[in-house]
Order: sequence, then structure tokens, then C-alpha cells
Amino acid sequence: MTYTFHAADVAFLRSPAGGAALAEIDRLPLTPASHLADVAAARRSLGDRAAPVLETVLLRRRASAKVDEPDRWLFTDAALQQATAAPVARVRARRFAGRAVHDVTCSVGVDLAALLPVADRCVGSDLDPVRLAMAAHNVPGAALVRADALRPVTRGTAVFADPGRRDAAGRRRWRVEDFLPPLDGLAAAWPGRDLAVKCAPGVDFDLLPWAGEVELVSLDGQVREACLWTGELATPGIRRRATVLRSGGPEWSITDADSDDCAVVEPCEWLVDPDGAVVRAGLVRHYAARFGLSQLDERIAYLTGDEPPPGVRAFRVLEFGHYSEKSLRQTLRRREVGRLEILVRGLDVDPNTLRPRLKLNGANAATAVLTRIGRTPTAFVCTAEVR
Repeated sequence: MTYTFHAADVAFLRSPAGGAALAEIDRLPLTPASHLADVAAARRSLGDRAAPVLETVLLRRRASAKVDEPDRWLFTDAALQQATAAPVARVRARRFAGRAVHDVTCSVGVDLAALLPVADRCVGSDLDPVRLAMAAHNVPGAALVRADALRPVTRGTAVFADPGRRDAAGRRRWRVEDFLPPLDGLAAAWPGRDLAVKCAPGVDFDLLPWAGEVELVSLDGQVREACLWTGELATPGIRRRATVLRSGGPEWSITDADSDDCAVVEPCEWLVDPDGAVVRAGLVRHYAARFGLSQLDERIAYLTGDEPPPGVRAFRVLEFGHYSEKSLRQTLRRREVGRLEILVRGLDVDPNTLRPRLKLNGANAATAVLTRIGRTPTAFVCTAEVR
């Protein structure tokens, strides 16, 4: 069970005494092995204040993947789970540069922190008074107001929203009508406004015709979010975009306005598995055309070519053929493969179930790519490399 914060907790955590308590507890290891002893020590030192302080220290330790300087932030567990990773938030905020912006679901202020340096003015609102109090601590300088995202309280602002994507039991919501607030409800509540709505990458975007541009964003190989752009925030002539970010590295994007001229060919020397944002945005052919690759099958996202794109993890094909467990086991035994990565697309194969049945034994490592070409189940045995 996670701790439920109250307004009095936030007030204490923001005080000098709260800061001292946080520093004291942060010196504890708080590992699974030391947890009981650490909790007992915190209770002896802080009494009733121990629970919110312990929870805050633990949340801050988890927050390093989400925000800069996590040791100065206040969170709830649910707010941290939904928070945008800072590199993604900063890229999204660029479209709001020079605008007056209203974040209508500001929560503890993670997106506000990215908007504030680039926007002309920022307003954040939320229905939860505890999260608003945390946002006041996290994003000093942002105007905050308690308000319903479906009841406009500003005029002339560009609007950003990040609806809740988990139910009371913590399960993810995937249907557009189940978000809080619902996606269509947000579009109806802010007619004529330039609106951006962050949502889960797994929703059916065809059910959201009001979205002028759908952008899928990945960070370090993991698809993090989709953003629905409307009005002047959307890019003219573009319906789908994939944006790929790397920590400390270059970013790039591809859109449905780019060429999608690519052939379907026999397997070449290399296999390439496009970034998940590219796949989810439906831009595999566009990606292939940009980097001189081809498809193995029109319905499968694996690509092939004589040279992979620079800087991506690709798979050099050692051999391939019709897939069966028996033939794959024989190939791996002949190649003395003892460590195997298994990638599957287009076949009903569970890698965790398959791996022990392959009876791996040897000093070599390899990657097995299991897919289909036409109706033929096909296995590729490869080495993974970054060119």
C-alpha cells in the first residue's frame, strides 16, 4: 500500500523541519533487507511524520528517470507513475514556445516545469488540492488554480492535458472513453482552442478524428507516450509523426509526409527492428525509405538491407530458414550458442517457454529472430551489433 498524502503532510514537507527530516531519512539505505529496521528507526525519530517522509524519500529515489534534481520534488505515487520523463516533456514544450499555456491537469507540475521556461505565461490547474500544493513547491513561479479540466477558466491560452490512465486498482485504461477526463470530453470542452493531449500509445487513434496530428514518442528505445495535437499546434499536412529521443544523443523524427517508397525483397545481410514509436505510428515503410532498407513482408515490421542505419542496434544474419523448434535447436547446438536473445513478431511463440526447450549449451551468444515471410514461419540466427 502506498501512503495517501494530506495537505498537512505537504505543508510539513515544505517546511525547514520537513527538509531536515527528509535529509535524515535519506541517509537510511531503505533496501529490502533493511526495510523493517529503517522504518522502525524513522518512527522512533519522527513519530506520525515518519510515513509521509519515508514515502517521499522512496519516491524521490524512483524519480531520477523522470525529473531533473529529484531530491527537490514532492510526489504522490500515482503522480510519479504518470509523470512525463523530463526529456520528453522538454521536446513537447517546444511547440508551446512564446504562447500563453494552460496545463489543465497539472498534477504535481512535471509538465509545467518544462513549459515555464519557454512559454510566455503558464497556468496550471487540477482538482486535487494536495497535488496543487506539491506543484506550488515543485514549480515556483507558475500560476495555479483549482479547477475541473472540463470547465474552462482561462481565455486565449493554448491548452495541454494529461488525463488519468489508471483505474482505482492501478490497472491501465486503454479505451478513449475511460480516460479521466475522457479524451473526447476534453476536445468538446475546449472548442476552437489549440489543444495538446498526452495519452497512452496503445489507444486506437482512428477513434479520435479531431486530432490533427498524432505523435508517438520514444526515449532510449521505449515508447513513452502519444500526443494528440490540434489547431496551430499541429503541423500542416502531417497526420502521423514518430519522434525518437536518446539520452545524451541526437533526436530525430519521421512523418507520413515523407516518402514510403520501399520494396519487399529476400533477406539481406542485416535485419533492422525499427524503433517502437515508428512501428506504433505506422511509419515502417517511411523509415525504410529514409534509410535505404526493404521489407521482408508487407505486414511485418522487420526490415532488411545491406547496411543498417547508423547508431541503431541491428542484427547481422548468420543463417536463416524455415522455423521449427527442432531445426532451431540443431542450428544453435551446431553454433555452440549458450546465450540467446529471442525476438518474435508475427508468430505465436512465447520466448520464455521456448528458451528452456532449446537446451542451450555453448560459449557463444546469438539472437534468434522468429517471424514469418508470407505464410512461411522463418527463423534468423544473428549477432546483434551497433554500427
